[in-house]
Amino acid sequence: MKSAAILLEDGTAIPAQSIGYDEITIGEIVFNTSMTGYQEIITDPSYDRQIITFTNPHIGNTGINLDDYESSTHGCSGIIIRNYPTIGSSWRNEHEFIEFLKDKSISAVCSVDTRYLTSLLRNKGSLNGCIVPDIKNLDKAKTSLSEFSGLNGLDLAKNVTTNKEYIWNEGTHDLIDIKSSKDQKRLKVFAYDYGIKKNILRILNDLGCDVTVIPADKPFDELLKNKPDGVFLSNGPGDPAACDYAIDNIKNLLSKKIPIFGICLGFQLLCLASGAKTYKMKFGHHGANHPVIDVKSNKVYITSQNHGFAVNEESLTKNHKITHKSLFDESLQGIELTDTPAYGFQGHPEASPGPQDIYDLFSKFINNMRNNNA
Repeated sequence: MKSAAILLEDGTAIPAQSIGYDEITIGEIVFNTSMTGYQEIITDPSYDRQIITFTNPHIGNTGINLDDYESSTHGCSGIIIRNYPTIGSSWRNEHEFIEFLKDKSISAVCSVDTRYLTSLLRNKGSLNGCIVPDIKNLDKAKTSLSEFSGLNGLDLAKNVTTNKEYIWNEGTHDLIDIKSSKDQKRLKVFAYDYGIKKNILRILNDLGCDVTVIPADKPFDELLKNKPDGVFLSNGPGDPAACDYAIDNIKNLLSKKIPIFGICLGFQLLCLASGAKTYKMKFGHHGANHPVIDVKSNKVYITSQNHGFAVNEESLTKNHKITHKSLFDESLQGIELTDTPAYGFQGHPEASPGPQDIYDLFSKFINNMRNNNA
């Protein structure tokens, strides 16, 4: 291992040991509190241009397997962990963790006091920073970091979206328990890919949807020619307010009264398209133990979360109905529109990783499409 460092925008330099890709990596440093599911987290495109600090000290101890990729080509920019990864020990293990990091060109460091770094991020908020795999390149890293302006105003959906549309036909794997809809007529769904996770597509497939994944900037009128039963708006990275093309497309789709379901970035874009506003959070929500309350039933769900922007509740219009709120900080977690079958959720009901408490949000989308066709 080479002597490495983490360099923060405030000038803080934290010593580390390099275990991943041997290139300086720049991004926004965030912390994730999940105790399991590191492979799904690292391969989630929503983390594009972000460096993840894992608060769990043991990362890499169950290895890597083919089933748990959330994207084959995109994910986080780098990772920061406490302990040097041990040999993977799991009946599902197919690939060692450090080899995976190098194969995927992910910069990574260990031997870091992650409790100190997490406390720093909680106090100051998410900070721009970089992983410097070789301490000799610290001055070069300082210059590169000074040129990174952060995620505000940055459209990253275009970085991670598919180049061309494709059909998805894979269902959930055996470890996930979800009701299938094999006996009902299949539904035609078009999913805007702003950085979509595979498990979202797997669940939609199992619930009776024939899903076509389309680029983030595909014009709405071309989509309508295919007469979709519903439109899904995916998760993704970056500042939602910067995605003008997506907001315009969603505005036009809303006027057609087509069932729409948005998750994470898709939820934020749905809100922006219907008149609300978003803001940058201090350090965001990144973890798999976040309590969210259904404001109608008062039922509490434990959810997976990954977002650094949120919807401003005070900017909602009369056309917005609040459905869910965070019990951590009372930030907005869900809305539905009153004049069209469209709704969204800020967290990740598809989990991967995390609890499966709130899978029923997908069933609502299915019911909206079937009722719309009745």
